Amino acid sequence: MGSTFSGIELGKRSIMANTDAITTAGHNISNANTEGYSRQRVQIKEFDPLYKPDLERLERPGMIGQGVDVQSINRIRDELLDHRIVAQANQESYWQTRSDYYTMIEQVYNEPDDISVRSNMDKFWQSWQELSIHPESEASRQAVVTRAVTLTDSIKQRWESLDGIANLVNGDIDATVKQVNSLSKQIADCNGEIVRSRAMGDNPNDLLDRRDLLVDKLSQLINITTDQRDNDEFMVHVDGKVLVQGSVSREIGKTPKFDDTGYSKLIWADTGDDAFFKGGKLGALVELRDVDLRNEIQSLNTMTMNFADLVNDVHRNAVGANKVTGLDFFVQHSFVENANGNFDRNGDGELDTSYVFRFTGTNALDLQQQVGIEGVMTLSGSNGNVSIPYYHTDTVETVIARINDSTSEVKAYLDKNNHLVLKATTAMNSNNPDFVIRHVEDSGYFLAGYSGVLAGTGETGAYDFAQADAVNALAQGSQFAVSPVYNPSAYIEVNAALQNDVMSVAAGYMDAAGNAPTGDGRAAVEIASIRNSSVMVGSMKTFDDYFADSVTNVGLKGEQAETNLLSQNAIMDDLHNLRDSISGVNIDEELAEIMKFQHGYNAAAKFITVWDSLIDTVINRLGV
Repeated sequence: MGSTFSGIELGKRSIMANTDAITTAGHNISNANTEGYSRQRVQIKEFDPLYKPDLERLERPGMIGQGVDVQSINRIRDELLDHRIVAQANQESYWQTRSDYYTMIEQVYNEPDDISVRSNMDKFWQSWQELSIHPESEASRQAVVTRAVTLTDSIKQRWESLDGIANLVNGDIDATVKQVNSLSKQIADCNGEIVRSRAMGDNPNDLLDRRDLLVDKLSQLINITTDQRDNDEFMVHVDGKVLVQGSVSREIGKTPKFDDTGYSKLIWADTGDDAFFKGGKLGALVELRDVDLRNEIQSLNTMTMNFADLVNDVHRNAVGANKVTGLDFFVQHSFVENANGNFDRNGDGELDTSYVFRFTGTNALDLQQQVGIEGVMTLSGSNGNVSIPYYHTDTVETVIARINDSTSEVKAYLDKNNHLVLKATTAMNSNNPDFVIRHVEDSGYFLAGYSGVLAGTGETGAYDFAQADAVNALAQGSQFAVSPVYNPSAYIEVNAALQNDVMSVAAGYMDAAGNAPTGDGRAAVEIASIRNSSVMVGSMKTFDDYFADSVTNVGLKGEQAETNLLSQNAIMDDLHNLRDSISGVNIDEELAEIMKFQHGYNAAAKFITVWDSLIDTVINRLGV
């Protein structure tokens, strides 16, 4: 039979359940503005009845209820929505980072007209045109030198700006890696506390909220996915690799300087393997540093190197008004002092590599003439060598175009003497050096006997930079130039000899008697014509093409980043609003809950009072 005091216990349970519900609602209100907090609800169920349906139960109608019990306190959360937000967040931060930095890059190219590289180069070409009209004028020569100095200063200023942004991105990468490592460790620590709490039978809602908040923050930095194992082991993956497993986390480390930029490469600290990130802030930063900004700096270097090389090629063969000849107009710093470009690449003390930038053949060619021979040229590319066939019906112009349209990192053109020139471009792969011809081979005779670049054909006559004195493979009499120091746009300057004596600026050529005819402006005309000549500045044919392409490329990428950012912002706003509608705290709703359970508490208290009165009557008043 039921106990006389069972009503007291029933009322106590009701008071405790309503107290827990009121406390939980107050907890929700207190954390209404706490980042990452999910509202909680008390799950209430009826307490086990007095008599269960078995063979020993007393014969009486129905089962006597024993009140209420708090089953659990759960947070209101949509796990599928959480997975979607985690998967999507890295894209928003990826485009946000690219948009922010491309705004800075665009500012580098949006220079005022009077100080821009394009404007100063236009003035430089104009000064040579003026000199060609007045080759005897000292003032015209002074204008050439002054405008050249202004141009080199603007080129160096652009390099410094791009390099400054790259260094800023590199610093941001270091800071972001520290954030990723810190968040990963905090998630692992949370995992350990959650497992211990659940082992005690608790439901650690606040710890779960803390972990979800950390996961949200981590998902903005790198592209992650999460997984909950059956044994309650929580895992975080990035590109299929484990970042956090239970209470253990991995760290991202860095290698020493891995290329000429001096920047470090990201690796996994425990294995030393390369660490790649496709999304998030860190993925965007690495892509900006190692791809976008590297390409912009390489493009500027390519333009600068070809510009200086072409002007020097004409100027050193011309003569100044003071009969001085053989001077380069722009100073170039060779990568090595060795005349053949020999270099100790692996640092073992032995010369093992040849750093050569340009080959010039010995034979004059006609662009429209059919070559009359066939074969396959093999030139160095970004990922291995590239094969370029030519046929006996091809013209010289066709063969040159085929070289330039290929994916090789070697470009070709005819110089002022109609000799074939092969030049190295910047390297797409950071493991390869810029402005270095790495391999030239011809199964036929176009590069050997026809143009006079190589001394022999086939593999035995090939030029390969992975050896000292590789230039011995070139034809007798062919010319070559040693590769420049890394980043020629950072040190380009006008020859000091020309700045000290502007009459050394060459405008014409010597005659047969070795004299410099007064009024000869042929060299100045040739230099001025470089502006619109097809000189293969990387993938662009002319210098004007370079400037048009560089500005357009930066503008389009900035527009792409801004457009995608707006799209991702809209998607994430919808997802966050949906989650807030499910998990967020509504003050009015919580107040209504408090009032409801307050009435329940009052009723339970009244019930206990009545039961106490009944017991008092039984104990103290019966039999009186």
